Amino acid sequence: MANTGSSSLKLRVVDPSGETTASCDLAAPGDPVDLGAMSAFLETGEDIEAVGHRVVHGGREFLEPLVLDSAGIQRLSRVEDLAPLHNGPALRVLEALRDLCPDLPHVACFDTAFHAGLPDEAALYALPREWTERFGLRRFGFHGISHAWAARRAAELLGRPQEGLRLVTCHLGAGASLAAVSDGASVDTTMGFTPNEGLVMATRSGSTDPGMLLWLIRHAGISPDALEHGLEHDSGLRGLTGTSGDMREVIAASTTDGRARTALGVYLHRMRAGIAAMVAATDGTDALVFTGGVGEHAPLVRAEACAGLRFLGLQADEEANAADERGDRDIAVAGAPVRALVVESREDLEIARTVRAVLGA
Repeated sequence: MANTGSSSLKLRVVDPSGETTASCDLAAPGDPVDLGAMSAFLETGEDIEAVGHRVVHGGREFLEPLVLDSAGIQRLSRVEDLAPLHNGPALRVLEALRDLCPDLPHVACFDTAFHAGLPDEAALYALPREWTERFGLRRFGFHGISHAWAARRAAELLGRPQEGLRLVTCHLGAGASLAAVSDGASVDTTMGFTPNEGLVMATRSGSTDPGMLLWLIRHAGISPDALEHGLEHDSGLRGLTGTSGDMREVIAASTTDGRARTALGVYLHRMRAGIAAMVAATDGTDALVFTGGVGEHAPLVRAEACAGLRFLGLQADEEANAADERGDRDIAVAGAPVRALVVESREDLEIARTVRAVLGA
């Protein structure tokens, strides 16, 4: 499994039982790709039968996993501009691994695919129809591989089938998004045409007033390139605090620094509002599921999220939530009508499951 992000490349080998038998984390792939590091990983002696590739943005064209050939890669290159920080590196890694493993099947797994079935009321922007139809403007949603795994794992933890189960999955990391999942399918999400819509993130702004952005271009002399960089790299928690934007740093500083305390409040306010919106999309919820680096390792964020949503039936158990534990678990108080779950993000397992399903393995 090759999980290519904007700042890192994670390589994993997953056996049929779901065990990770080899792993390697590399720096963001450059241009050209460091073939030596990938080749060294492939020579660990593991028996690899197929390669699954995470691709962030599939656009309108790729609504399900794709077994790749040369024509498929050319088609993929046409959606690179939708997520240049992610799709470009993923394509370079994909081509490099196909060169290194030409006899293996390669499957592209799209983060947007889980949200491809969003109903129109959740997917469409209220824009001129000519723009929508000509340019394919809609809400795509992201983190779909993580949301799909979290929903599947939550059903197992609750001992229930996905059918009839209503969940809000919270992928909280440097990037962050929520999904409303009903019967195992995404029916709403917070990210949109790009990963910049929705929640406050480490360095991304999340949703902002488009009129304000137009004002910055027209009246403040901010160029589109500078605006894009500012929204993606200098906003979010970084912009509010002047720190790196890492949640651990923000929480540590919030006890003495007013800016960090305010930033944490903005983050939590937007998140609670988003969760309530997701609950409305599924007409109630059975569980709130936390995953991702922040979701798994920031008890304060989980506690504050649940405390602000007690009217929905959420109540975290203080001891269970604060315990320094690893692994998937329920942190809600006994008898709470809505459960609160912590699920380790395992995109590798979800990609492996998808690849085996596509190849009939």
